[in-house]
Amino acid sequence: MSRIDETLAMDRRRFLRAALSGGALLAAGGSFALPRLLAAGAEGGLPALVHGMPGDALLECYADDGRDLGACKVHRLVLSDAQWRSRLSPLAYEVMRRDGTERAFSGPHERSAQAGIFRCIACATALYDAATEFDSGTGWPSFWRLIAKRNVIESRDDQFGMERIAISCAGCDSHLGHVFDDGPPPTGLRYCMNSVALRFVARTG
Repeated sequence: MSRIDETLAMDRRRFLRAALSGGALLAAGGSFALPRLLAAGAEGGLPALVHGMPGDALLECYADDGRDLGACKVHRLVLSDAQWRSRLSPLAYEVMRRDGTERAFSGPHERSAQAGIFRCIACATALYDAATEFDSGTGWPSFWRLIAKRNVIESRDDQFGMERIAISCAGCDSHLGHVFDDGPPPTGLRYCMNSVALRFVARTG
């Protein structure tokens, strides 16, 4: 059995266990989001998934050499559907503008041996330092910390009968993935991302 088949089989077993126990399915990438994140989301009044909010965004900007340039106000990237289709690959469009998910183990972003930054492929917003990436075994790039909280938007995602916390880019409102609380120390979080939404930039200088 291939690694992909093993992961899908594990997902099916967890789905059945959750269904039989009467619990809400919170699976993505072979793991479950525990109730703590959802409770925090409910208390904080997380919005549902939305796209295309116009206006400015206050982001934390980073140079390609890793220097934190501080807070910067940028105009949020808002495009027509035709423009998004032209800007993104078909799979990236499906994931980022239609809240899709790429197939596990299909993306190019394994844990990089190089220092660098992962940026949004649509608008270049800095999202993750490569030093925070870890092998979660799920088949999707996983990180234990955001490079800056202000650079993403958290929202409630209840698609497909599941309750999860979705992560979108604050610079363009594009869907990136989800966050779960089964990650490693020191945060205990796993930001499970789609490879097609990320662009790795090796550290310069």
